[in-house]
Amino acid sequence: MTGPTADPNTHPPVVEWGDRHPAKAHLRTQVWQTLRDSGAALRNPVGHIPHFVGADAAAAQLAALPGWQQARVVKCNPDRPQTPVRLRALQDGKRLYMAVPRLTRHQCFVELDPADLQHRGIPLKQVAAMRQALIHGRLVSFDEMQPIDLVVVGSVAATTAGGRTGKGAGFADLELAMLQQFNLLKPDTQIVTTIHPLQLVDAAQLPVEPHDWPLDWVITPEGAIATHHIFPKPTGINWAAVQPDQYRKIPILRALREERLADQESE
Repeated sequence: MTGPTADPNTHPPVVEWGDRHPAKAHLRTQVWQTLRDSGAALRNPVGHIPHFVGADAAAAQLAALPGWQQARVVKCNPDRPQTPVRLRALQDGKRLYMAVPRLTRHQCFVELDPADLQHRGIPLKQVAAMRQALIHGRLVSFDEMQPIDLVVVGSVAATTAGGRTGKGAGFADLELAMLQQFNLLKPDTQIVTTIHPLQLVDAAQLPVEPHDWPLDWVITPEGAIATHHIFPKPTGINWAAVQPDQYRKIPILRALREERLADQESE
């Protein structure tokens, strides 16, 4: 995935659809700069979910959790730092769902079935990479998906109280809201992230807003942190917050809005 390369010391990168929370935008700029200055980022982190030193170890820490071991169906973001998570899911025999980047297709998720991949002779390590997943996986609609046991999201920053922020475009929260809308998240579905310790920030720096999905676990290469958050999870899509550009660029949002409007007219 490509992203902005602006120097965070000058102007924050422009986020698609805009960033409506200046404090979060400032925090992201700080975290990107810290990761870059410390050498903890494996490439320029600005504008990205940062690919960090120790991503493999963080995936191993996640795999040690009982919630991971019990999960049969996992949803994971497509970003590079979570490639080890996607590989571990496939190696552990889990059905894996990955969002199509930027949700640009009506069938906006890719399904990876490790048994099917092995039957076709496709190496799991190869298909854990986002581009190969898009080639070898099966595009699915919400109606074709199975309920999800555990969700892995990418983060720029997170807190031990359950707050998180991504790049500012809102994809992760929107994906989760749509999954909730289709009853694909269980009451006990856990939301987790894998990050570098330098991405951990104070809870006061990262407020949790009504549309935000709080984290149940924050995983670093050094260990797993249970957040024990007290924030309610959203109940579905916040239609009032959807922006015009999102309707234009995300086909499934247009379809869901048209269906919703038709239902309202028939009442």
